[in-house]
Amino acid sequence: MMDGNEAPMLRYPFAQPPEEGTVTRIGEGVLWARLPLPMALDHVNVYILDDGDGWTVFDTGFDTTRTRGIWVKLLAGPLRGKQVRRVIASHHHPDHIGLAGWFQAGGAELLTSRTAWLFARMLVLDEQERPLPETVAFWRKAGMDATILAKRMSERPFNFADVVAPMPLGFRNLREGDVLRAGGRDWDVRLGQGHAPDQITLWSRDCPLVLGADQLLPSISPNLGVYATEPEADPVADWLESCARLQGFANADHLVLPGHKLPFTGLPFRLRQKIENHHNALRRLLAHLDRPRRGSECFAPIFKREVTDGVYGLALVEAVAHLNHLAAQGKAERIEDADGIWQWRAI
Repeated sequence: MMDGNEAPMLRYPFAQPPEEGTVTRIGEGVLWARLPLPMALDHVNVYILDDGDGWTVFDTGFDTTRTRGIWVKLLAGPLRGKQVRRVIASHHHPDHIGLAGWFQAGGAELLTSRTAWLFARMLVLDEQERPLPETVAFWRKAGMDATILAKRMSERPFNFADVVAPMPLGFRNLREGDVLRAGGRDWDVRLGQGHAPDQITLWSRDCPLVLGADQLLPSISPNLGVYATEPEADPVADWLESCARLQGFANADHLVLPGHKLPFTGLPFRLRQKIENHHNALRRLLAHLDRPRRGSECFAPIFKREVTDGVYGLALVEAVAHLNHLAAQGKAERIEDADGIWQWRAI
């Protein structure tokens, strides 16, 4: 049964996102803008908080000519007359921190978690013309299709430096339990895990409003990936723990402002749904491991849809994440076949 404060479903108070270069007023002192992304998930939401003498920007979009142009239009239009004094980056992914350095160059202070800043700063400085040997070895062991692997080995990989502005030294660390004043409100800082380490969510003390970033999305689940940097990681466990912990703070009337898709209410229901969705995927995956399977052979039970070339890499790292979780729970084991490829099977 649902708790008394749970809504039976999600509701979307705003039927449409703001048009490019415009803002939608969410409430007193809170504005919503949407920026384009050149990928299957073609947008990111950013939020602007009115501090009276300036603006605090929550997330920034990619560093591209188009995105900079949209920000220039916003600053000359609905944001005119006041300076962006602070930028909050919810986590280190480039669609959220991409223009932080650009704003810093204009005099803004950057606020983010220490982990997010260190990751972003490291990755911006780590530019590669071809995938590193460790990355290629990880892809091969995870069972990447040989044709896709050969193609990726010959191409320039995704580099943060391509879509993230140079990041100068200096930031303010936001930690679990901090209280931040912005937009005429006090916000509790609560960190989420799984999609990105120490992802910032902000929970207003003054009204039922939550800046949820990618930790709290309404109709999609963020990628939970394992990479060559930490091949034994278990982000699924981190994700499930975070969802369970945040349930203790969620109310049905919270208006959640997510990093993607539309603002929504019904957060307790959504958190329970997220947990159930991953448990169901894990059950399907375990049944699929009736014989040894490579990571690339596990897309169907996890995603229940065809995986196209555009999202193959994300699907592979998420498959490994779920397989690692089953192994960590003692429900599956990982072995290497004669070709040195990892295979997982149920115990």
